[in-house]
Amino acid sequence: MRSCCTFQALDLEMRMCSVVLGGLLLNTQSALTITATSARNQHRLNMSFTVEERGNPNTLSYRLFFKNADGKYVSPFHDIPMYADENQNIFHVVVEVPRWTNSKMEIATKDPLNPIKQDVKKGNLRYVANVFPHKGYIWNYGAIPQTWEDPGHKDGDTGCCGDNDPIDVCEIGTKVCSRGEVIKVKVLGVLAMIDEGETDWKVMAINVEDPEAKDLNDIDDIQRLRPGYLEATVDWFRRYKVPDGKPENQFAFNGEFKDKDFAIETIKSTHGFWKALISEKTNAGGLNCKNTCVSAGDSPFCCSTDEAKAVVGGTSPYGTEDHIPCSVDKWFYYEKK
Repeated sequence: MRSCCTFQALDLEMRMCSVVLGGLLLNTQSALTITATSARNQHRLNMSFTVEERGNPNTLSYRLFFKNADGKYVSPFHDIPMYADENQNIFHVVVEVPRWTNSKMEIATKDPLNPIKQDVKKGNLRYVANVFPHKGYIWNYGAIPQTWEDPGHKDGDTGCCGDNDPIDVCEIGTKVCSRGEVIKVKVLGVLAMIDEGETDWKVMAINVEDPEAKDLNDIDDIQRLRPGYLEATVDWFRRYKVPDGKPENQFAFNGEFKDKDFAIETIKSTHGFWKALISEKTNAGGLNCKNTCVSAGDSPFCCSTDEAKAVVGGTSPYGTEDHIPCSVDKWFYYEKK
């Protein structure tokens, strides 16, 4: 595994792996003896949610399931609230890809309970290419829960339909987050990418706990305090698929970022599409809308505690991680058009 952290030895007696968040240890079904503060599959994240690793990291079997503070399995797509503080327009973000990493991890919208897993193309795990001068993802990359870019809705500004996923977020804070971390963010602006004919909004945001969060309040503040970051973001999204033989991505608004107010209204719009989805007013298509906290008992989307446990139990236990191919470190060079 490639990690900048060195974890101390840990003596565990347990039947299943869990993850520690925000200083709150949620015990598993058997005794747990800890002789150190941290371990490979024990991370301090957000107090409200824990993540449970299943399968072997860096393989097709790997999954990251979520639990709430009561130890109940939840969907990061449907059960985690969009708002952390609605009055202050503070949103939750589920971190899928920590900054500088290449594994294309994402909320599995078509799987029961929507765990995070690595995207697959032609049977192989996907890694984002390094297009010089960028290394991996240049932000903590994730999604806002309880949002959905409706593929049946043509956006009035972009002229394209949604990409069928929760709305994406680029978190620009100082901290490199952990995969599965649920953070609270302040929205700063948004970029409208057109990806193979689909609208794919990219929200720019900063963790409210970041030391510089108080100074960053709108898109112009990024340009003022982080010169070059917005230009690098456009360049990254424009060219990251070129090594795969695809054309450069395009953007609405001539690649210009829209401000905070526009971004918040865009997020609210995708929340409305999600509400229609979860209330069965919109055809879910291949999406899995099973949830444990939102839908009423008579809804086909309601997932009982036993059903949720069966979903997780049906996956492989946490095991030894595989190696990331050395080819992932390769840099690609292209002239900018």
